[in-house]
Formats: sequence, structure tokens, C-alpha cells
Amino acid sequence: MSVIRTIIVEDEKPARDLIKAYLAGYEGIEVIGEYDNGFDGLKAINELKPDAIFLDVQMPKLNGFELLEVLDHHPEVIFTTAYDKYAISAFEQNAVDYLLKPYSKERFIESLRKLESRIESRPAGSDIEKIRLHLAETDEKIHRVVIKKSGRIHVISTNDIHYLEAQDDYVMVYTDDGRYLKQQTMKYFENHLDGEQFVRVHRSYIANISYIERIEPYEKTNYILILKDGKKVPVSRNGMQTLKENLDF
Repeated sequence: MSVIRTIIVEDEKPARDLIKAYLAGYEGIEVIGEYDNGFDGLKAINELKPDAIFLDVQMPKLNGFELLEVLDHHPEVIFTTAYDKYAISAFEQNAVDYLLKPYSKERFIESLRKLESRIESRPAGSDIEKIRLHLAETDEKIHRVVIKKSGRIHVISTNDIHYLEAQDDYVMVYTDDGRYLKQQTMKYFENHLDGEQFVRVHRSYIANISYIERIEPYEKTNYILILKDGKKVPVSRNGMQTLKENLDF
């Protein structure tokens, strides 16, 4: 088997040094880069196209899951984390392995053997999409949305989202700074956005309650939201009932 080219994306230097120390003398694996944040890691992975990555979960700017969400190149993934709640999620499902900090050298070597076996048996990165799908099926709430637009990565706080609109297999996210197209479903956002802040007011629309200026009747049985910026969002009969429950009127 040829040398496995790897990249380390981990915000803590001692954790990066530990991985490199454990790899020292282990034939067949080469570290071609190390990065302390998700943005730089993302750029390097897409440019250098490693066979595998050691990926921390909790990082500033762009966390491990968000990085995978907008990744073009798909390497194999070994997660490193201090948060065991994640270990029962995407890790056990489709990643090569997860290393729960603090981990021993023996446990680390076990991960390397799993990695070698995975790469020998199938093309690298074959399970990235499965990790993404599994994360989408969890019920964990999100507080920001990561979107790639014109080659740039935008991290949008959910507090800055005015409303979302279905666009076939995509969702258009409207904010103060403009609109962003995200390859995701409305069902995903309905499940993952804070239900006390966002309401599915229509089959094709989710609105941020804090941006609603007023509600007006529209035709016989429907209504329309007038947002603080003057934009109008249609409200279905069911959406109006949900709004009444959320706004208590």
C-alpha cells in the first residue's frame, strides 16, 4: 500500500503535537499539513487532497462538522474530540474512528490500523456523505449556518436570518447582508432551528419571529407577514395556527 497522506485540523497545539508524536516512526503515514482552525484546514484539504484527516470537532470559526459540510475533496476522517456526546453520533456511524481525548498511543495505533484497512478496502472518502446525512438526521439545534458562495465560506448566525425560502433541492437564506443558497431541505431547518425563534409559516417558508413587523390578512383564508425590512412572506392556514401558538395571541 502507498503512503497515506494526512492532514491534522486541531485548534490546540499540544493535541497536534501528540498526534505527530504518535505517528513518529509509524511507517506508511505522512503528515502533509497541520492547521489550527477550520477555515485554513478546509482550504488545505481541498488543495492538497489528502487521503485522510485527523479532525477536531469543537473549533472556533468553523467546527469539524461544518467543515465536512462544505468540503469538496472527501478524505477518510478520524475525529478527535473531548466531547463524548458526539461519539455516539456520526463517529460510530460512518467515520473511520473517533479518538476521545485523552487517548493512549495504543488506542491511536488502533485507529491507524482501521484507517489502513478502510483505504485498502475502498476509495478514500466514500463515507463523507453518510456522515453528512447522519448529522442532518440528528435533532441537535444549530446556531449558525455555513454556506459556500462564489468560492468563499460564509458563517451566518441564525439570529441574523430573516427568513428561509424553499428553492427545489435548495433553501434560500435571507439576511441583512443579502441572500445565500444552501443545498439543504426545509425539513432540516425546521428540525434544527430553534422552534421558539423560527416558525414554519408556509410549506415554502420559515420565518424568524423577531423580524416580524405585523401580520395582515391576504385573500380569504391566508395571511401575509410584513417583515421589518418591508419584505412579505406568505402564511398558510396551518402556519397561522402555529404562529398563534408561538406568539400566544
